[in-house]
Amino acid sequence: MSPRKPATSKPDATAPTPRVSKPLQAPSLKRRMACWLYEGMLLFGVVFIAGYLFSSLSQTRHALDNRPGLQAFLFLVLGIYFTWFWHRGQTLAMKTWHVKVVSAQGLPLSQRRALLRYVLSWMWFLPPLLLTIPLGLPPGSIGLLIFVWIFVWAWLSRFHPQRQFWHDAWAGTRLVSAL
Repeated sequence: MSPRKPATSKPDATAPTPRVSKPLQAPSLKRRMACWLYEGMLLFGVVFIAGYLFSSLSQTRHALDNRPGLQAFLFLVLGIYFTWFWHRGQTLAMKTWHVKVVSAQGLPLSQRRALLRYVLSWMWFLPPLLLTIPLGLPPGSIGLLIFVWIFVWAWLSRFHPQRQFWHDAWAGTRLVSAL
């Protein structure tokens, strides 16, 4: 009978090292806003194709014809786009900037929660647009008002305990680093 080797306490070099679970940490505001801007550039293509499809199917010959129909169609297309991608965790812009959207508990989003996040994300644009109605502002001032509101809305995330945007808190979602 051959003698047995005593067990050693040395770790096996081939064994995988366990991953330490990081708490759900919000990306920096700078990274979230860079992702937001990149998303806007990518959406230009989505809106262009959707607008072309709508005008072809509805036989719209002038840009101002059938404008409410086009706006409703674009709202629907963007809702499908964001709900589908957020349900899977990331849009293309979010993958590029290593940002992921999850539920407040850190779980993947349901379709319903992703849709709620989409509706609440209109807080980026709706308040200044609604404010222009009673003020009767000229078009140049509307753009400036929207820009100022976007800055304020992003800055308000500094006051959230986890540094999340407020529409995410209301929707029960959060943006986390996906590194």
